[in-house]
Amino acid sequence: MQVTVGRIGRPHGIRGDVVVGVRTDEPELRFAKGSRLDTDPVGIGPLTVAVNKWHSGELLVRFEGVSDRDAAAELRGTWLLVDSATIAPPEDPDEFRDTDLIGLSVRTVDGTQLGAVDDVLHSGQDVLLIKAADGREIMLPFVKPFVPEVDIKAGFMVIAPPDGLLNLEDA
Repeated sequence: MQVTVGRIGRPHGIRGDVVVGVRTDEPELRFAKGSRLDTDPVGIGPLTVAVNKWHSGELLVRFEGVSDRDAAAELRGTWLLVDSATIAPPEDPDEFRDTDLIGLSVRTVDGTQLGAVDDVLHSGQDVLLIKAADGREIMLPFVKPFVPEVDIKAGFMVIAPPDGLLNLEDA
C-alpha cells in the first residue's frame, strides 16, 4: 500500500527547489538525500531527493534531474508516496498510523458490532470517522477513555463512547 508523505508546491528560487507540504511525522527520514519517492501521477516519478533544507518553516527539496525553476514548476501538485512496507511500526504501543486504523472493525465494550473505521481526521484532536453498519457516520475523538482497546493484528477496536453519542435506539 502506498502512503502519502508530501505534496509538491510552488518552486523556490532558480535552481529547481520546490516547497514540499509535509504529510509525515518523519520528514528528515522520508526526504533524506537519496530517498526515492513514488508519485501521483505515476508518470512524473519516481523522484530521488538530491538536496533538502528547511527555510522559514518550509521544507525545500530539489530532486535529481530537476535543475531549474521551469522544471520545478512542472512538478507542482504532485503527491509524494512511499510503500507502507518500508515504514517501521511505531515504538509506542499507543501510537497508530492512519492506514493501520482504517478498515478496523469497531465494537462497543458490551460487544455490540458497530461498523468499521472509515477515516481518521486530524484537526487539533484526532477523530475517528466510523461508518456504522446502518449507514450512519459517527465521529469519535481518538482518546484512550473512548477507545480503550485497539488490536491491529486481530483487526478490531473497542470503543466506550460517551452517553448519547450512539443513540442506537434512535437509529
